Amino acid sequence: MFENLHISLTTPALLFPAISLLLLAYTNRFFSLAALIRNLSSQGKPVHSGQLKNLRQRIVIIRRMQESGVLSFALCVLCMIFIYIGFNKTGSIIFGSSLLLLLYSLLLSVIEIRISVDALNYHLKELDQ
Repeated sequence: MFENLHISLTTPALLFPAISLLLLAYTNRFFSLAALIRNLSSQGKPVHSGQLKNLRQRIVIIRRMQESGVLSFALCVLCMIFIYIGFNKTGSIIFGSSLLLLLYSLLLSVIEIRISVDALNYHLKELDQ
């Protein structure tokens, strides 16, 4: 299956800047969500249970996004090590796993964005009333 597949060291290296920027964006999302939660708790006002559920859900998803992004990055490095020592087939399989983890991370990102937009729409409805 993988006998005709050959990747060089530069192939996984191309993902380094993309994954790094993605992890930076995920970290910024986490920090803004943490600031929002701290702000809500310092206000002393009661928070709607739906809002708390939404925030908890987003925290879990962002954590999974970060974990899968970091694992993808680590597998890229491992892939490069295997290619460097001459195990191209193993390196190719690891690179494929890295790409799958990156895809999973991106899908989680879309889910988190949708949840965030739903929360904003809920607030907009409250402002309309």
